[in-house]
Amino acid sequence: MKKNENSILKIYASSTDKMGNELLYEHLVFLAKENGIAGVTVYRGIMGYGLSSQKISTSRFWELTEKLPVVVEMMDTTEKLESFYRTIEEKLKNIPNGCLVTLQPVEVKLHKFGNKK
Repeated sequence: MKKNENSILKIYASSTDKMGNELLYEHLVFLAKENGIAGVTVYRGIMGYGLSSQKISTSRFWELTEKLPVVVEMMDTTEKLESFYRTIEEKLKNIPNGCLVTLQPVEVKLHKFGNKK
């Protein structure tokens, strides 16, 4: 890969996973912002499970559960995302629950900047 190529770093986890006293996905978003990652979005799934799941988590309206799958998606240059991952790798390895991390190259067709507020 060329150093200036862009990628998406995705971290699959649960909405209830924590890193210390913080929710994992919130911790990752704030840390990414501090590290200058170009953009981050957190998606909450409506249904899913992982390798260590005992059951399928779902957001059916009659079930009162807050444990749902989440994906933290970060977009930036491959080089910057690789560097950021190295800073969080040990933290992710030490969380009590499982997670999955992927890095995929992406072709950016348009990146239009808006007005800063």
